[in-house]
Amino acid sequence: MITSDRMAAVDANAAALGVPRKQLMESSGNAVAREVRAVAETGASVAIVCGRGNNGGDGFVAARFLAAYDVSVHLLGRPESIATDIARENWRALERAEVPVEAVADAADLALGSPDVVVDAMLGTGVSGPLREPERTAAAAIAAARDAGATVVAVDVPSGIDADTGKRTGGPDAVAVPADRVVTFHDAKPGLDGLDATITVADIGIPAAAERFTGPGDLLGITRDPDSHKGDNGEVLVVGGGPYTGAPTLSARAALRAGADLVRVACPSSIAREVQGFSADLIVREVPGDRIAPGHLDAVSALAERHDVVVLGPGLGDADGTLEFVRRFLAGFDGRAVVDADALQVVPTVETEAELICTPHQGELRGMGGETAADPDERADLVDAFAAEISHTLLVKGAYDVIADGTDVRLNRTGNPGMTVGGTGDVLAGTVGGLAAVSPPFQAAAVGAYVTGRAGDAVVAERGYGLVATDLIDRLPHAIYKDV
Repeated sequence: MITSDRMAAVDANAAALGVPRKQLMESSGNAVAREVRAVAETGASVAIVCGRGNNGGDGFVAARFLAAYDVSVHLLGRPESIATDIARENWRALERAEVPVEAVADAADLALGSPDVVVDAMLGTGVSGPLREPERTAAAAIAAARDAGATVVAVDVPSGIDADTGKRTGGPDAVAVPADRVVTFHDAKPGLDGLDATITVADIGIPAAAERFTGPGDLLGITRDPDSHKGDNGEVLVVGGGPYTGAPTLSARAALRAGADLVRVACPSSIAREVQGFSADLIVREVPGDRIAPGHLDAVSALAERHDVVVLGPGLGDADGTLEFVRRFLAGFDGRAVVDADALQVVPTVETEAELICTPHQGELRGMGGETAADPDERADLVDAFAAEISHTLLVKGAYDVIADGTDVRLNRTGNPGMTVGGTGDVLAGTVGGLAAVSPPFQAAAVGAYVTGRAGDAVVAERGYGLVATDLIDRLPHAIYKDV
């Protein structure tokens, strides 16, 4: 099963791997044509009703593979309004091949005749809300043709149906296409199981790596509401420092660059001035002494309750009192936290209601009780099993990062040997924290690994090796929001 959002990401990742979207559309249209041939004899009449996006493009391609049938293609709108280049190319191919095509300016003028098969290629996955015109009127025309005996084949998902839930997008009484058969692509969609229709899952040539590895498609969900206010994009609390001043500062600055609106640092008073001096953008909340200790539990816990996510561990050290603080904090915390560095060793020994994202390197993973291996796929299996055992999300750093939560596994291969320099792990923890303030833990970990490595790759491409951790922070916004 794959959700519509994840399918969009995988589709974009496939394109980044060198599989052209045009090639995927060719395979999709061919799969739709095969379904038509399975329900209708040669020479049968087939009406293909197409929208102006890539779902319509799949319908244009299908028409070319149905030369032995009496095919008519009905575009809902003007040809110049076709939304994508590849769909537009396939429309022109139909015109040049003299396939009967009709541009329907007003859906009330849609004339399907008495077809044996109607192909619904109006709207694909990811559409929300009730059908609007011209699709609403066209859906009613398709339903009427079905009542008259036509078989309806839907492309990817029936128009007006949510692919993730199977419900009508405009509510229970809203208009939707009543499909007899659905040809969906790459993998089954969760909402299709409940439909009274035959579902065919078509392999269209998306490589397994597009789903297995992180890629630019994973960034599609990283958006910002133009009407948002301060705090709407996440507030992060970094709890760290004592023996080290740079580590919590790197994490905090990375969280800001990853998109968090506000980042506060809870650190010992002995280093508070130095931490504040690194950046005017940070809000420092100092606690007495030179190390975080159990006596600070109430103050830090009260702070944590007011934040979307806590980044726990950067620069804390491994003093007995500090680790006891970590243990007690996690035992009483029920929010979301990124756990890094010395704090990781405590996680397997604590029962907590918190959602944890743990970011160990392979040595720290062993210290937590997990196992690793040289082969990336074997390591992924071991990490996934350990994530299931401890019931938390893991991001295990390495040449190939492994992200797992006991249900899903992903690998990340961005990054380079220049990132072995100290502090890059603190940047990663802060980046994941900034993303986790507004995204689910697994997604935040996967995207965090991808963009941190991507930022490092951009720095090395520009300057060569010799990068420092602060170089990554400065490139994070580019790695997340635009081409590096």
